[in-house]
Amino acid sequence: MGLTYLIPLSPLAFEPGDRMTRDEFLKLWEQMPDLKFAELIDGVVYMPSPVSFDHSVLDGDFQLLLRFYALHTPGCQCVPNATWMMLDSAPQPDIALRILSEYGGRTSVSGKYIAGPPELAVEISKSSRSYDLGPKLALYERAGVLEYVVAIVPDQRIEWRVLKEGRYRLLPVPQDGIYKSSVFPGLWIDSSAFWRVDTTTSMKVLEQGLRSEEHQAFVQKLNSTRK
Repeated sequence: MGLTYLIPLSPLAFEPGDRMTRDEFLKLWEQMPDLKFAELIDGVVYMPSPVSFDHSVLDGDFQLLLRFYALHTPGCQCVPNATWMMLDSAPQPDIALRILSEYGGRTSVSGKYIAGPPELAVEISKSSRSYDLGPKLALYERAGVLEYVVAIVPDQRIEWRVLKEGRYRLLPVPQDGIYKSSVFPGLWIDSSAFWRVDTTTSMKVLEQGLRSEEHQAFVQKLNSTRK
């Protein structure tokens, strides 16, 4: 008679909807090394569903654009899927672009995590749409994330918000479909090419932005403020 081996399964230390402080959340997360995605937004735990194929592809393309921009812009860093200590919360934006502190940025690395609001945060939103445009948007606004970009997968629509006097302003869709960041001059995102997953065109448009006078002036400014 064969032997049956039972594999013990450790229960999750927290579940979606649980309420706790940020310190409690981070401490419990340390006990679950296999858990990759979880967020604490205003004291509530959120755990996204498994990542779909289309979400993954679009996330990868947006990461490529922000990484390429950072590579050509001193003092800028692309950070995907990291946990940020932001006010009393611990969000995990799909992608963030930050200015390093030695170049005048507002964030810093604190142990395993990044503290403070990134200059730009991006969410590829499908199953998480309700809280990307609800509790998370409200948190980013209060925390001072200067630009918040949500790529809404079911609608194939980008919502680009800019913080003005403490409140987000939703930018109108550009006539040519190319969004141009005000915080990161030269960061040009062709929304039509992005949704077609036309990476070649997306990169060509971004390269045009990197050759612009605004980007050159931004590079000079960053270099002049380096500590």
